[in-house]
Amino acid sequence: MLSQTYSASTAGVDAFVVEVECNLEGMMPGFVTVGLPDSAVKESKERVAGAIKNSGFTFPTKKVTINLAPADVRKEGSGFDLPIAIGILSASGQVTATDLNEFLLLGELALEGKLRPVRGVLPIAVSALKMGYRGILVPEENGDEAAVVDGLEVYPVSSLAETVEFLNGSRKDPHRINIPGLFHQGSVYHEDFADVRGQENVKRAIEVAAAGGHNIIMIGPPGSGKTMLARRIPTILPPLTLNEALECTKIHSVAGLLPEKTALLASRPFRSPHHTVSDVALVGGGHHPRPGEISLAHHGVLFLDELPEFQRNALEVMRQPMEDGRVSISRAAISVDYPAQFMLVASMNPCPCGYYTDPNHDCTCNPNLIQRYVSKISGPLLDRIDIHCEVPAVGYRELSQKAPGEPSQSIRERVVTARLSQLKRFEGKPIYCNAQMKPKDIRTFCKLDEAGHQLLKVAMDRLGLSARAYDRILKVARTIADLGGSETIRAEHLSEAIQYRSLDRNLFN
Repeated sequence: MLSQTYSASTAGVDAFVVEVECNLEGMMPGFVTVGLPDSAVKESKERVAGAIKNSGFTFPTKKVTINLAPADVRKEGSGFDLPIAIGILSASGQVTATDLNEFLLLGELALEGKLRPVRGVLPIAVSALKMGYRGILVPEENGDEAAVVDGLEVYPVSSLAETVEFLNGSRKDPHRINIPGLFHQGSVYHEDFADVRGQENVKRAIEVAAAGGHNIIMIGPPGSGKTMLARRIPTILPPLTLNEALECTKIHSVAGLLPEKTALLASRPFRSPHHTVSDVALVGGGHHPRPGEISLAHHGVLFLDELPEFQRNALEVMRQPMEDGRVSISRAAISVDYPAQFMLVASMNPCPCGYYTDPNHDCTCNPNLIQRYVSKISGPLLDRIDIHCEVPAVGYRELSQKAPGEPSQSIRERVVTARLSQLKRFEGKPIYCNAQMKPKDIRTFCKLDEAGHQLLKVAMDRLGLSARAYDRILKVARTIADLGGSETIRAEHLSEAIQYRSLDRNLFN
């Protein structure tokens, strides 16, 4: 007796369909699973057997052979419990449905027969629609996540018994959600730039960074507000588009980090890993590849506090993803790509004691110690950070001000206006902000007059900047011009961009 059900598994942020074949034969009980299953899939036989018996069904007294096809691709996770159980019940005649091939089945079984949520449901639902499946049966907790995919029938079920009732004819209407309403519900932030006192120059640099999607590093003594400023950057970034929200949600779903009762991420991600993070946790990978922090920050902010304290090899492996907007992870058995278009926000003290640039405290570090501390950050990595900003200590006068600072909403309006002008400029290109311009685009959209060329030549000669830094200056100048509503890059725009580039040279040379 043979039956076939269909499920799916994830590879990167995409999914592939898995055919679950179940064969019952002989008179000697047994249970074998083949098709490159991992440990969680192999252990499913105990969960499936317990769930079938405790749900009031009969577990066959025959040898059960489960084949997961394609057999040359590794299958991971507990989501195959439900299709295996339904396959066994179908092969033994307890499920009589004739349209099993129209549905994907997904879910982990408890021994009592209840269904538990699994990860990766959103990319699996997207693949189910592309492959032409009529619908998908998922645990109740994953129902909203799967229903985000328009055009696919989604049926949340709570147990094995309910699944069998559905397949045997007790059909119900597909689960639906209000996607536009759901999308706009989550765009709520509990922090605001109005809470920040002083630091007007720093807020201006952050506004420029947000408007152009530029990476930024803030350098200043302890307590100057670097972390406070960084945590408020998502509040001034443009709202996520629906496509961006879907991309972010797919990554978090695959990683198993989608918040409970959240079907769609509506706020830009903000990731702040500790400086003890490994290179694999930061960039992604592992024996069975998983997305890292840079992918979890896709379309959002990656904040690295105390940058020199991070392992150097962890920082260096970020260099290529920062350029490409994507990280490729290759293993002997599989190669996957994860998107990683993030805005890097870093902070650091100017020296080990932190008070090298603070006029109110004496620095206890000698020049060699400062140089060793700063050299933990390589030149190539600094070159990939567009804006270097000094954050001075805040004085009593600024702290004692009763009037709030400029709110995030006002800054965000200017940022959105600048981004809209960039979208119009790059229409038809796979670019949505100035930071993503390639050299060809820079030559097209960042033209300078003779005075601008002379100003930039002097800056390059005096500061010893690299060719990459030259491109970064032009990108930032283009963003400053956009904020000012100017079609051309003028001398004042270029001067401000050079100022953001020269800070690290003044401090560290």
